[in-house]
Amino acid sequence: MKKNNHKNYSDRGQRKSKQEKPQEEPVEQRGPRLNKFIANAGICSRRKADEHIAAGEVMVNDVVVKEMGYRVEPSDVIKFRGEIVRPVDKKVYILMNKPKNTITTAKDERGRKTVMDILKNATNVRIFPVGRLDRNTTGLLLFTNDGDLAKKLTHPSHQVAKIYHATLNRPLKTDDLEKIARGLTLEDGPVNVDWIRFFDNKPKTEVQLEIHVGRNRIVRRIFEHLGYRVERLDRTYFAGLTKKDIGRGKFRFLKKEEIRMLKHFSAK
Repeated sequence: MKKNNHKNYSDRGQRKSKQEKPQEEPVEQRGPRLNKFIANAGICSRRKADEHIAAGEVMVNDVVVKEMGYRVEPSDVIKFRGEIVRPVDKKVYILMNKPKNTITTAKDERGRKTVMDILKNATNVRIFPVGRLDRNTTGLLLFTNDGDLAKKLTHPSHQVAKIYHATLNRPLKTDDLEKIARGLTLEDGPVNVDWIRFFDNKPKTEVQLEIHVGRNRIVRRIFEHLGYRVERLDRTYFAGLTKKDIGRGKFRFLKKEEIRMLKHFSAK
């Protein structure tokens, strides 16, 4: 009996100490991270926000903050390049069929046409492109102020599919097509495509390929590695979205069902 009483007393003591132990504040009840706050204000993606923070371009209450993971309090005043950043509740999603000779950036110091010039009258909410396309690459480009979605769509772990139509300066040899299908090693590491094929009833200078890799100029570099030059490159598919009913240089807002699909698709 004494042994049992001692055991019961010990158990009660353990339960009491557990109850008295101070609980840590749940993460969801704390303010958002600074990079997320900037992304959800439509400035840029979270990854790009980290670069701006590291470069000292972000201030909290007039003090430059370079700390990664800094959490924003409701009373904080956030500035980006001297301008106050205000959070927005309205989420905007726009799909563009990007034209050639257009820069994927908000402003160009050389005065060249940018994708934001095309969208200047589309919305009064600040949005940013999800990823980028080279100046002379055409096709699908998504814009939003949804920082969480942008992060998912650009992070390699989510394996978001992209399909390109490439036109080469000379016919692609079957041996080279098979090399690409098996995988290549470029200067920045190995790269694999999901599939690559010729078009039916089109010359062998035109090929179609699906890829998940998001590295800079990756499709052009794949062909350059084998001695080809890409004369035209068009992204025809991105994360379940296509160019249907969007003319070159035009755009449209995503439908509700497309937004739901996109969020589900990116979570895979």
